Amino acid sequence: MTTATARPLRAIPRSWIALGLLALALLALPLVLRSDSRLNIAILVLVYAALAQAWNILGGFAGQISLGNAAFFGIGAYTSTVLLSRWEVTPWLGMLAGALVAAIFAVIIGYPVFRLGGHYFAIATIALAEIVLTVFNDWEWVGGATGMLIPFARDIETGRPTNSLYYLQFNLGKAPYFYIALALVVLVTVVTVIIDRSKLGYYLRAIKNDQDAARALGVHVLRYKLIAIAISAAFSAVVGTFYAQYLLYIDPETTMRLELSVLIALVAILGGVGTVAGPLVGAAVLIPAAELTRQQLGGSGNAIDLIMYGALIVLISIFQPNGLMGLVRRLRHRGGPRPTAPPSEVQALAREEAPLLGGYEEERG
Repeated sequence: MTTATARPLRAIPRSWIALGLLALALLALPLVLRSDSRLNIAILVLVYAALAQAWNILGGFAGQISLGNAAFFGIGAYTSTVLLSRWEVTPWLGMLAGALVAAIFAVIIGYPVFRLGGHYFAIATIALAEIVLTVFNDWEWVGGATGMLIPFARDIETGRPTNSLYYLQFNLGKAPYFYIALALVVLVTVVTVIIDRSKLGYYLRAIKNDQDAARALGVHVLRYKLIAIAISAAFSAVVGTFYAQYLLYIDPETTMRLELSVLIALVAILGGVGTVAGPLVGAAVLIPAAELTRQQLGGSGNAIDLIMYGALIVLISIFQPNGLMGLVRRLRHRGGPRPTAPPSEVQALAREEAPLLGGYEEERG
């Protein structure tokens, strides 16, 4: 009987067992983290993991380094907040509306910007994000520089703040926010896995490695770049709506500043761009370090996080351009036999480890 029960267990891949244990640990985390500040850090980790995963679709798979994704995040936050405060539209519908607005905006700006290549594209995304930030700072209808407050959901009888799934507000505890943020991370990650294993993923990687060669093979480069930026913008906007309901306050500096765009990109770069697990690992490492540093140093350490981000970018660029996932792969293969795969598979592995900017051909040079 023991042998009969052991065989099915052995048939289950270890990766599935590890994934199941990780899921159970995450579901139990709010019960372990009784402190609100620790639970807040856990929620922020999930928020940045979802944002970095969304950025990864454009920056990691397609190789288009965007430093303006905070604009999409802010558009999502503002769309749902305006719909809620002006017309009492539930944030769940506002979330979908924000995703649609951000995706349309991304396609409109992507059409001309994608004609730029390499570093010029990154610079253009910074400029566009700053323009959006300036517009919202001067737009009084959406609160201008002072921002917008989201009213509390209140109990009808007592008038006190309460939980409301309809208004996506949980004023009696942070645990529901944690589970919703976790669901968003799972959703973005599942979509990323589907993209990774679909023709779209292969096309995006081909564009990243050599878009001229991809175009020569019949890949419509501009179309697939636009698809990538639309998906990335839509998921960034969805997270923006969640973040607005979590803080119950938004302003342009909170949702659209350049530092936010840099941090989103840095989380994915630290973990490993172009990989599914990279943004998740990067968020789990970087965000707690940044939050704990900020809490320890308080107001006197406002610039410490920026110094840390800059130092990380330099260190990653010099020593580990493939991020932490590249380091994990290197440690896994250390001491083992050299791969005996046929040349085409070896080249595919090399492409997966291509650095952030440039592809396999550039890496060889």
